[in-house]
Amino acid sequence: MTREELEHAIRAACDVAGETEVYVFGSQSILGQFPGADASLRMSAEVDLAPKNFPDRVDIIDSNLGELSLFHGTHGFYVHGLDISAAILPAGWEERTIKVQTRATRQNIGWCLEGHDLAASKLVAFRDKDREFVRVLIAERMVSPEELAERIRMLPVENSARLLTWVQITGAG
Repeated sequence: MTREELEHAIRAACDVAGETEVYVFGSQSILGQFPGADASLRMSAEVDLAPKNFPDRVDIIDSNLGELSLFHGTHGFYVHGLDISAAILPAGWEERTIKVQTRATRQNIGWCLEGHDLAASKLVAFRDKDREFVRVLIAERMVSPEELAERIRMLPVENSARLLTWVQITGAG
């Protein structure tokens, strides 16, 4: 996925949902802060987003722009409409989002997760692909291990020790 495709996804989601602002919170939200992110971080053909003002319209987005839709077939990527509560995010994430608002979004706004918030959220599932994604963020110095550890401590999870240990080991390498 490219930054231009992200902007297209924001515009299309806002159009079909009658919305002006969306939260972008999947891996491709990295394109908000880092438009030229390494190709290894842009491999997903999916943009996870949620309408900010009309959260009940996620199904409209998913049915019109989701996987196997005409939109997907035409553009080669798709928009997965999800409720923002599907993501486990550090406290205060809303204040740190990165605003994407361009002519290509028709001045609609995509609020993308800040890199450390995204990395902390990705680590919660602790899947191989998510750890690899965060490993690249650390290696490319897009997130710092120290700040990532702080965001992990801000997650609403009971036992973050495994995540903190992983960050410590990965960041030291």
